Amino acid sequence: MLYYLHLLESSWGPFRLFEYISVRAILAGVTALFLGMLLSGPIIRVLSRLRQPERSAKLMGDLAKEGGKVPTMGGLLMAAAIIPSVLLWAKPGVLVLAALFSFVGMGLVGLWDDWLKVRRASSDGIPGRVKLLGQAVVAILTLGIVLCDARYRSSLCEIWLPVMDKPIWSATVEQVPYALCLLVAGLFITIVCVGSSNAVNLTDGLDGLAIGCVLITTVILGSIAYLVGNHNFASYLRISYVPDAGELAVFCATLVGGGLVFLWHNAAPAEVYMGDVGALGIGGALGTVACLMHQPFLLAIAGGVFVLEALSVILQVAYFKRTGGKRLFLMTPIHHHFQKKGWPATKVVVRFWILSLLFGFLGLLSLKLR
Repeated sequence: MLYYLHLLESSWGPFRLFEYISVRAILAGVTALFLGMLLSGPIIRVLSRLRQPERSAKLMGDLAKEGGKVPTMGGLLMAAAIIPSVLLWAKPGVLVLAALFSFVGMGLVGLWDDWLKVRRASSDGIPGRVKLLGQAVVAILTLGIVLCDARYRSSLCEIWLPVMDKPIWSATVEQVPYALCLLVAGLFITIVCVGSSNAVNLTDGLDGLAIGCVLITTVILGSIAYLVGNHNFASYLRISYVPDAGELAVFCATLVGGGLVFLWHNAAPAEVYMGDVGALGIGGALGTVACLMHQPFLLAIAGGVFVLEALSVILQVAYFKRTGGKRLFLMTPIHHHFQKKGWPATKVVVRFWILSLLFGFLGLLSLKLR
């Protein structure tokens, strides 16, 4: 909204700064940070009054808070900081609207799940298939929002690999109808968004683990969004140019600001847990941002920790069924495997942060592998 202040540049020169993505991204992150700090106390106090679902103190962290249960649904704190900041600083457009819709929509699915667990002592939340269906519906609606803008109807059908300077699948492929391209791309995008959403949720198992990795991955994606939205940088790097994708950097900056506030309260010993409302929302948003930039495979590299966490669960289940009850890991997601091996929870968290940083650097490096 404040983007349009640059139109008053003739009245006061400094108003021109509001036109620059870099300036608004910094201000958006700072706004989310301050809003989150301002609202965190009241929100955590309200959440603390709710009945909290049973958790394993041993698995949630060796420094778990003693006396009383740590409140969940801390994703509401991030949403309260992120949503106003995006609306305030991002240039209105389809891409930002789609990313925000995915964040809110996936978060609402998670909120429904969390609320059932809080209100009913015996509830395990939403059935798994219903949750997946809800996430898929949000991803499809997000795709529909982007298709409302004619500029993205063809480019949305493109699927890129980090090592190639042209798409491996696009609407310009010879003898392939646009409807088929859209169907394939839509299915792919839905899988990416739902998969990313659940991968972040699986990572959320130790104090500070998921949000620390999210912050690192979001900074990487925000930086790439700035490059993708700049025609000169995109041409130099031979990556897909997406008009107005730079505004996704502003969106990512708000995720970083809101995420820092949450980390402040989630660092061991945690005062609040993210809950599905936060994990599904942020994971869905990251998947959406990556797809809108035509860089879903780059997300798989930069978000390598999330991929490892999800893969460990898939492999564990497959191995368990194939061997008639044997386990490949001591426990999954894989961060619990290292806990079972005797690593302190804080050591697991910090080492996974380091891994996330290394994966992030690899993601950036992949931009030059063309």
